Amino acid sequence: ILIVVCVGKIKHNLKRIETSIKWVLFAIISGVVAGGAGTLFYFGMTLVTLIRTKHPWLIFLLPFGGLVIVGCYRLLHDEHDTGTNLVISAIHSDDNLPLKMAPLIFISTLITHLFGGSAGREGAALQLGGSIGNGIGKLFHFDDKDKHIMIMCGMSACFSALFGTPIASAVFSMEVISVGVMYYAALVPCVLAAFIAQGIASALGLESTHFVVDEITSFSFINGSKFIIMSVLFALASILLCVVLHGTSKLYTDYINNPYIRIIIAGTLVIAMRYIFGTTDYLGAGSDIIARSFVTSCAWYVFLLKMLFTAVTLGGGFKGGEIVPTLFVGATLGSFLAPIFGLPVGLCAACGMVSVFCGVTNCPLTSFILSIEMFGASTMKFTILCIALSYLLSGYYSLYNSQKIV
Repeated sequence: ILIVVCVGKIKHNLKRIETSIKWVLFAIISGVVAGGAGTLFYFGMTLVTLIRTKHPWLIFLLPFGGLVIVGCYRLLHDEHDTGTNLVISAIHSDDNLPLKMAPLIFISTLITHLFGGSAGREGAALQLGGSIGNGIGKLFHFDDKDKHIMIMCGMSACFSALFGTPIASAVFSMEVISVGVMYYAALVPCVLAAFIAQGIASALGLESTHFVVDEITSFSFINGSKFIIMSVLFALASILLCVVLHGTSKLYTDYINNPYIRIIIAGTLVIAMRYIFGTTDYLGAGSDIIARSFVTSCAWYVFLLKMLFTAVTLGGGFKGGEIVPTLFVGATLGSFLAPIFGLPVGLCAACGMVSVFCGVTNCPLTSFILSIEMFGASTMKFTILCIALSYLLSGYYSLYNSQKIV
């Protein structure tokens, strides 16, 4: 009996060692491949943004760029692509996640940014990384459970390469799938893939996303009360952002059936709004405006206009992410509220950024880790308070309809 028990334990331990080695190996593969793709995507985004900035007239080609995007998706028979929602569905519903999604989202997001569409990049990175991770899983004939982990590894790696926040990237991939449940089975491979991807990106010259919060106020009862009130406004902003994005997309599809006409109208509207409001601040990702909001207070309408530009762009069929526009909305709203409440601008922008992000993704743990990686530990008392309240008050509104509510 003792021999049988010992042999059974040895076999069990060997199996665990074998599984551990397997996931370390494939985390490295995923980190290198998806991280490399994310790094290449970053350089591509930097290049097209530079070209657009030097040649403002390119915005007049936005409708033409839209036609190219729709044509590419039609050519590869992927016209019903639902973006990041498809990646999430592939994890908990076994929906098909084709490898062709990777080049499609890569090229189409670059086109959107080249011609001035208002969109982000990290959401596109989740699709790019998830598609690559799923492709690796299929290549090695993984079962469905293991393919799900590979999808999360790819998401973590690509997000980490672009954003330079490996811990938040790893946790986000496990937390965003289902509200209330963490996929802990993916913890080790996601963390390894994220750190490897960030290391590759760093070695190639990419800098981590970091904002300096110069002034930290005292965490007193009065100041805490002010941040509680602001948290309510951040939660309302996250709800409004979700409603506007989903509502605009529904309006387009309800009244304009033809995707070519839809995207031409969307591109034309973006051009018109750019000249109506007389600024290019809301074109592209808007990272420079986010950085500016940590230094000087923004006007009350800045976050609203970014919502409008992004909704018109993405709702009409252009490709890109929703995460950077979300950070834009939160940072500029916090920056606007700072002088009203008599609080430091940078601190309020930081709290607004991660609170609105939490409200639209339902990922409080990721939001808190993101705040530490981007702003440092000195802000965490304020950010955790705002994140917690934003998560509570925003309910189950989400950017991603495929999220499961557990």
